[in-house]
Amino acid sequence: MPLELSAESFDELVTEELDALSDEIVERLDNVIFVLEDISPDSDMGLLGVYDGIALTERSQYGFGELPDRIVLFRLPLLDACATVEELREQVHITLVHEIAHFYGLTDEELDELGWA
Repeated sequence: MPLELSAESFDELVTEELDALSDEIVERLDNVIFVLEDISPDSDMGLLGVYDGIALTERSQYGFGELPDRIVLFRLPLLDACATVEELREQVHITLVHEIAHFYGLTDEELDELGWA
């Protein structure tokens, strides 16, 4: 049975997990917004999060006037994957680190080698 948590409580939990990330992970995040949505546009319940932007390793003329990159977490799939709030916190942390790693240019294969895929 999936975990039940209101959108407001989920937002608070994600904010707490973002605040708990180490400075090393977040210090170079520039022009990035974090977005919470119920589910991906294609209703993929297996997709917990996504990075939408141009990785640091691929930027050339990036700067003033650019729309922000987005890291999106999908509430319903995350809740569906967890039975307890503690599991949810851990999965939100993993998903945040995974998507932030994409911002820094790491691929899914590299993240898998590091144990974060």
